[in-house]
Amino acid sequence: MIATSLSRLLRSLPALVLGSLIWLAGFHTAYAVTNEEKAQTAVHMLDYVSVDYPEFVQNGEVLNPEEYEEQLEFATQSATLIAELPALPQQADLLKQATQLREHILAKADGKTVSAAANSLRLAVIQAYKITVAPKDIPDLNRGAQLFGETCAACHGATGHGDGPLAKGLEPEPSNFHDQDRMRMRSIYGLYNTITLGVNGTPMQSYAQLPEADRWSLAFYVSTLRSTTEQQTSGEQSWQQGRGKAELGNLKQLVMQAPAEVEQAGLTDVQAYLAAHPASLKAIAGNPLNISRERLASALAAYREGDEANARQHAISAYLEGFELVENSLDNLDKPLRLNIERHMMDLRSAIARHASVADIETQIEKLNELLDDADETLGSGSLTGATAFVSSLLILLREGLEAILVLAALSAFINKTGRRDALPYFHLGWIFAVVLGGATWFVASYLLTISGAGREMTEGITALIAAAMLLYVGYWLHTKSSAHAWQQFISSHVTAALNKRTWWAIAGVSFLAVYRELFEVILFYQALWSQAGPEGQGAVLAGIVAAAVLLAIISWAILKYSVRLPLGKFFATTAGLLALLAVVFSGNGIAALQEAGVIAADRIHFISAPLLGIHPTIQTLTAQGIVLALIVAGMLLNRQEEKKAQH
Repeated sequence: MIATSLSRLLRSLPALVLGSLIWLAGFHTAYAVTNEEKAQTAVHMLDYVSVDYPEFVQNGEVLNPEEYEEQLEFATQSATLIAELPALPQQADLLKQATQLREHILAKADGKTVSAAANSLRLAVIQAYKITVAPKDIPDLNRGAQLFGETCAACHGATGHGDGPLAKGLEPEPSNFHDQDRMRMRSIYGLYNTITLGVNGTPMQSYAQLPEADRWSLAFYVSTLRSTTEQQTSGEQSWQQGRGKAELGNLKQLVMQAPAEVEQAGLTDVQAYLAAHPASLKAIAGNPLNISRERLASALAAYREGDEANARQHAISAYLEGFELVENSLDNLDKPLRLNIERHMMDLRSAIARHASVADIETQIEKLNELLDDADETLGSGSLTGATAFVSSLLILLREGLEAILVLAALSAFINKTGRRDALPYFHLGWIFAVVLGGATWFVASYLLTISGAGREMTEGITALIAAAMLLYVGYWLHTKSSAHAWQQFISSHVTAALNKRTWWAIAGVSFLAVYRELFEVILFYQALWSQAGPEGQGAVLAGIVAAAVLLAIISWAILKYSVRLPLGKFFATTAGLLALLAVVFSGNGIAALQEAGVIAADRIHFISAPLLGIHPTIQTLTAQGIVLALIVAGMLLNRQEEKKAQH
C-alpha cells in the first residue's frame, strides 16, 4: 500500500513538471516557457519516440496501448511546440516532417521507420534553432558516479540494473542501464535531456536544479554502465589507431549519436571508450586534421540536404582551416601523400560545383578521411618529434621567405649598383612597414580574433597579383635601361622627374608586398606548428627559424656580392629577368590562393606541379602565367623596337 502510494506520488511529479511545461508553451506570454526550453522539450520528446516506439509497436501490432498513446501524444506535442518556435525558413519543412512522423505512428509503421523519422526531425530542430547539445567542458565522470549514488541509485540500483530499494512497485520499472537493446538507442544527449526534463507519466523526475556541468557528468556516467572493460579497451586501441576521429572527434559528435547509429561504421567500442574517457578528445582538439574531418562531415551533411553552397564552403574550409596548416610538416615526411590529399580536396570542391550525386560525394569524402588518417599516422600522434619540428620550421621560413629575399636583394643590388641613394628611403619604407604590419597581424591573430583560412588566402592571392603587376612594371623599366645608350640618357635626365618618382614608389610597393605577403602566411603557419610541436618541440621550432634566417642572409649576401660585379647592361638585364620570373611565380601562386579561398574556380588538368615556381596544374593558374609571359615577351619586343629607333 505504501509502495503503491509512493509510486503514484513519484509518477505525479514528472507529469506535473513536463505537463506544465507543455501547457505553458501553449500560451504566447513573455513570462511563459522560453523558445530554448520549447525546442529542448520537443527534442526530448522526439528522442523518446525514437527509442520507445520500436519496443511497443511491432509488426503493425500495438503491444502496450498506454505507451502507444504516449508516443502519439509526444509526436503531436512536438509538432505543436515546433509551430510556436520563431519563424525560420526551415520551419515549414520541420512541420512537414512532424506531420509525417505522426502519420507513421497512426499507421503503426515499422519501428525502424518511426525511429529514423523521429531522429531526423530531432537533428533538424537542433540544427535549425542552434540548440546547445554539448557540454562546455570535459565532463567529470567521478562527479557523475557520486551524483548517481546520491540521486539515482535508490530507484535504478547501485550498479544501474534498475533494482534499487524504491524500484519495487514503480510503473514502469526504472530503466536497467545494462539493457543492451534499449541503451544502444540512447545517446548521451538523450540521457542528459532525460535528467534535465524528466519523463512525463513516469517516476523519473526532472533534475534541472542540478548545475549543467553536473547533469552532463551524470549523463556520461550513466552511458558507460552498458559497456564492458573489454569494449573500452578495444575502443582505446582503435582510437589510438586513428579510427573514429572523423565521426566522434568532438564532444558534440560524441553526445549526439546513439550506439546504434555508429554500429554500421564499427565504432561502438570507440564510442564506449570515449564516453568513459572524454578527456581523450582534448588530445585532438587542436589537431588541424581533425578540423578537416569535422568540416568534411559538415559538407556531406549539407550536401545531403541539398545545400550545395554550404557544402562547398565547408569543403573549402576543410582545406584552409585544417589540412593547409600541416601540409608543410607532411611535405617533409611524405610529399606524395600531401599532393594526393590536396588533389582530392580540389576534386571534392569540383564535384560539388558540378552537382555530383550524393553517393559520389560520400565516396570522395570517405577516401579523403582515409588519406587524413594516413597523414595523422605519418605525422604521429600528439606532439611532433624534435627533428620534424626543426625541419618543418626551417622549410616554412626558407620556402616562404625566398621569394621576398630575391625581390629585396635584386632591388637593393640595383640601388647599390646605380648609386641612386635617393631610392633608399622608398626601399626601406616598404619592407619596414611590412614588418610592422606583420607584427600587428600576429598580435591580432593571437589575441583579438581568428583569421580564417579564406581570409588568409584572399590576402595572399590579392597581394601576390598586385606584386606581380608591380614586378612587371619595375622589370620592364629596368630592361629599358639595359643598353648603355638608354642608361646614359636616363643619367642625363633630372633625378626628381615624375617618372623617377613613380618608379621609386613602385619599388617601395614591391618591397612592401613581397615582405608582407610572405609574413602574413608565415605567422599563421608558425602558430599552427608551435601548437603541434608542444613544449618539448618548441625549442626545435625556434632553432629552425634561426637556421632559415641564416640561410636567407647568405643568399642575400651572395646576390649582392656577385650582382655588383656584373657589367651595367648585364646587371639590368639579369635583374629584369629575375623580376619577370618572380612576376610569373607570383601570378600563378596568387590565382592558386584565390582558388583555395573559393573565389576562382579550379579546373584541374594533367600537368606538372611546382608551387615554388607558381606552377599549379589548373587551367586558371596556367592561363594567368601564360598572360604574364605574353606581356613579358611583348615588353621585350617593344623595348627592342624603341632601342632601334633611339640608335637611328
